[in-house]
Amino acid sequence: MPTQDLTPSPADARPVRSRGPLRLAWDRFATQRGALAALLVFVLMALAALLAPWLAPHDPLQQYRDHLLQPPVWMDGGSARFLLGTDELGRDLLSRLLHGARVSLGLGLASVVLALVPGIALGLLAAFHERWLSPLVMRSMDVLLALPGLLLAICVITILGPGLTNTVIAIAIGALPGSTRLARAAALAEKSRDYVQAARAAGASTAHLMFRTVLPNCAAPLIVQATLAFSSAILEAAGLGFLGLGVQAPTPEWGSMLASARDALQRAPWVLSLPGLAILVTVLSVNLVGDGLRDALDPKLRRA
Repeated sequence: MPTQDLTPSPADARPVRSRGPLRLAWDRFATQRGALAALLVFVLMALAALLAPWLAPHDPLQQYRDHLLQPPVWMDGGSARFLLGTDELGRDLLSRLLHGARVSLGLGLASVVLALVPGIALGLLAAFHERWLSPLVMRSMDVLLALPGLLLAICVITILGPGLTNTVIAIAIGALPGSTRLARAAALAEKSRDYVQAARAAGASTAHLMFRTVLPNCAAPLIVQATLAFSSAILEAAGLGFLGLGVQAPTPEWGSMLASARDALQRAPWVLSLPGLAILVTVLSVNLVGDGLRDALDPKLRRA
């Protein structure tokens, strides 16, 4: 009886590609169903915000005086013309929520970027110049941390005045200490490792060590910090808008929509509950995504 040759053919002996760190992080993230669902919800909301000019059925500033406080379509008196009803001035709530998502998400993203970029630079400089620059930077951050974020933002806007740009600046100043302290701590942890010492011995400059050698290895905690700061920025922007210090009317923004609907709470609760629900869903989804990223990028912190 002839024996069967079990030697693998060259076609079967294909090299197995090792998965990169990004693929491994995504595989760990994909095992968390809550984080995946939150990511899907946030992506849908971001797409709705980007496509708001095409998805909104009406102009968010147009007033329909014959349809003041019209209820949503599923309530008595509702109409398919205004799916989520109208506000106290007869403006379509669905259109204002979609355009308000653009403003609220844009505020959060801009303020996080404006805080993260200088925060990383200051943190790295403080980590590599511990004798004279680190005390100056960290004591300045301690002064900013002495005030809560929202109170600090109110103080900044009181000086600069209300408005979209000033709201971004105020929120970014409040988020700056967190990113600076985290970047410094991560850089100090990486600075003493062998690969940094080897690069220094090879003649690498301080700028090269900071931004080309150490910073890529500090990316994981900074990404998580940016994600959680994004949700905090949305809440602070909504709080400033509710107080009348943020984005000014008639620009649709979730916080200012809450403020303008306060007097209509008894007669038309949907005018207040729908913007509040949008803020709740957005912040919750971003926080869940941040928790998932924390577990995926640093398995040592994975919850049991």
